[in-house]
Amino acid sequence: MNSRNIRQTKAGKTIAKVLLDTKAVNFRPENPYKLTAGWHSPVYIDCRWLISFPWARRVITLLASEEIEENVGINNLDCIAGGETAGIPYASWISDTLDKPMIYVRKKPKGFGRMAQIEGQLEEDSRVILIEDLATDGGSKISFINAIREAGAICNETFVVFFYGVFQGSDKLLKDAGINLTYLCSWADVISVAEEKEYFDKNKVQEVKNFLENPIEWSKVNGGRDKI
Repeated sequence: MNSRNIRQTKAGKTIAKVLLDTKAVNFRPENPYKLTAGWHSPVYIDCRWLISFPWARRVITLLASEEIEENVGINNLDCIAGGETAGIPYASWISDTLDKPMIYVRKKPKGFGRMAQIEGQLEEDSRVILIEDLATDGGSKISFINAIREAGAICNETFVVFFYGVFQGSDKLLKDAGINLTYLCSWADVISVAEEKEYFDKNKVQEVKNFLENPIEWSKVNGGRDKI
């Protein structure tokens, strides 16, 4: 797992402000959200929401491209892959900026035509990075990457705009699968900016902090998933 350097931290706060200004982040401890992975959370982030804001996606695309170039290297990539569905627009913007071919990966093969799980041209032994909007515990990334690998390509890299960074063991899950994660923003960045700019009531912020300190226990107490 990549450690966060000064540049990443600066980018994280920039993206946190983008997320907060566009209202892509919502604090709702009184009525917890159920996340895709089954966790219950007092806070929810909707990166799909950002596709409606051209200025926001331009900022994200620029910073994402810079981080990928810095952490992975453009010359080490042959193809950009988007995960169905939220990763597809981000992969499209990044592939255009980096001038690389793009594919996208379905969650499961379609039941007609070529029965393809991967859409677009993917050459054997191509070096691919998977692009997604966010990662909670990393499980869905492994599923997409396995599909790319089974198609004969090399995929050891993934990029997300937002990484939860709070579920214990998620970094090991990716590491054990031979996957390096690059990301722009985490909850630490959002909390820092939310407190500094007073986006939310202090009591709501504190409850979110409680969740971030022990998300598994918070989820369990509030009726959600209780283990990795």
